[in-house]
Amino acid sequence: MAGHSKWANIKRQKARVDARKGSLFTKLSRAIIVAARSGLPDPEANFRLRSAVEKAKAAGMPAENIERAIAKGSGNWTDDSPLEEIRYEGYGPGGVAVLIEAMTDNRNRTAAEVREAFSKVGGSLGESGCVSWLFRQKGVISLEGVTDPEALLLAVAEAGGEDLKVEGTAAEVYCDYTLLEQVATSLKKEGYQVQEAAIRWIPSTEVHVEDPETAKLVLTLMERLDHLDDVQNVYANFEIDEALMESLA
Repeated sequence: MAGHSKWANIKRQKARVDARKGSLFTKLSRAIIVAARSGLPDPEANFRLRSAVEKAKAAGMPAENIERAIAKGSGNWTDDSPLEEIRYEGYGPGGVAVLIEAMTDNRNRTAAEVREAFSKVGGSLGESGCVSWLFRQKGVISLEGVTDPEALLLAVAEAGGEDLKVEGTAAEVYCDYTLLEQVATSLKKEGYQVQEAAIRWIPSTEVHVEDPETAKLVLTLMERLDHLDDVQNVYANFEIDEALMESLA
């Protein structure tokens, strides 16, 4: 859990919104396409699609881009090669386990790009299953505007959630991934501001990185992977102290 949280914080701190907007929109568009293909092309009837559309809107993606992505996913737009979801696994510097979710129209290209990102920092891309046993899938719901953590804890328990982490007025709710829609919908009905609801890979064990050079290489790997257009999500099980993180910023 810490590895993902740390990397999420790093990405917020190091965000390059203007420079990466094109890449971000590509990732969001692909998520919408695959979500529309996996169920009905109607966000109201497809929770995965609704979540993808809400995330795209929050990022400022134009409505026409969203509509075009839904049309592609539903088969009403055929100018692209079919997209497929692929998971890559490997080990980064210091034995850090890394799990990558990608969407691609060219397996060979994506594999080569991911492998190069690992090799640049001395890591290695492994076989399927080599690190996934170190993670577990959970539904994660991000909330904003939390003013009463105790009331939220009660609401989470009643909705079927398992865990809660609060930082200031922001919170993350964890639940069984099969109950994600149920818990998110329940919290919305209770008046909570749901910013995102997604299935994530949460590390069950952590690698504490203390060496500055190793920490720098780990962060470089995460950034390289996150910048690849085909990569949707990157998860890792590293933990870096705040003081060391600040010294590397």
